[in-house]
Amino acid sequence: MLLQRLAEHDVYRSLRDMKQLEMQLNRWLTNHESSYSEFPPINVWSSEDGAVVRTEIPGVEPEKVDISLVNDTVTIRGSRHEETFEEEHSCTRKERRFGHFTRSLQLPFTVDGDGVKARFNDGILEIKLPRAEADKPRKISVSSQ
Repeated sequence: MLLQRLAEHDVYRSLRDMKQLEMQLNRWLTNHESSYSEFPPINVWSSEDGAVVRTEIPGVEPEKVDISLVNDTVTIRGSRHEETFEEEHSCTRKERRFGHFTRSLQLPFTVDGDGVKARFNDGILEIKLPRAEADKPRKISVSSQ
């Protein structure tokens, strides 16, 4: 009798159902994140001397890009105009983003604003952000008594 009731209530079945639900949620969240990721995409490399930020903004004219810096936060603003096509064509698929964008990035150090350099080449914006002298690591010597 006890074995029959245990067989009717399959604990492992409930665990399998929970695992399946978790997998479906993860799949949905992963797809959701990738389709609504921040624009423009940014890569950052940092060292003791500073950081280099690279971002892809093809189709944006360099004079339409505004870069600002406040202490440890760099902000990139700009706009990309929507493509137009001949009137007899209708858009079948639209994935590229257009319009205004703003992207802020907080760095783990204060930046020397006078040394910042930015260049734009083939749709890639590169910003070199030197670390402020006061924020650079210092070597401290240890003396014996």
